[in-house]
Amino acid sequence: MEKWGQSLADLRLLSVEARDKRSRERFLALYMIADRQTSAFAWARENNRTRETVPKWVHDYNRSGPEAVFYRHTGGRRPFLAQSRFSDS
Repeated sequence: MEKWGQSLADLRLLSVEARDKRSRERFLALYMIADRQTSAFAWARENNRTRETVPKWVHDYNRSGPEAVFYRHTGGRRPFLAQSRFSDS
């Protein structure tokens, strides 16, 4: 966290204020792991994630910082009502 100029409080804030639920989940996991409330494997088991998923979040954060942990839509269809077809943009 120090490498990225962040504290436990910063991770906790991101877990509450992130725009989407997937990012909030990832930052909550990072917060709880960094605070030694759980381990990556325990978090994965308790939250129905694979054993590889949560450690990957940790490694991505450690390697590339918080931007690497935010969820990005990478494939598949977008939700039907995600953007109004009648918007001015």
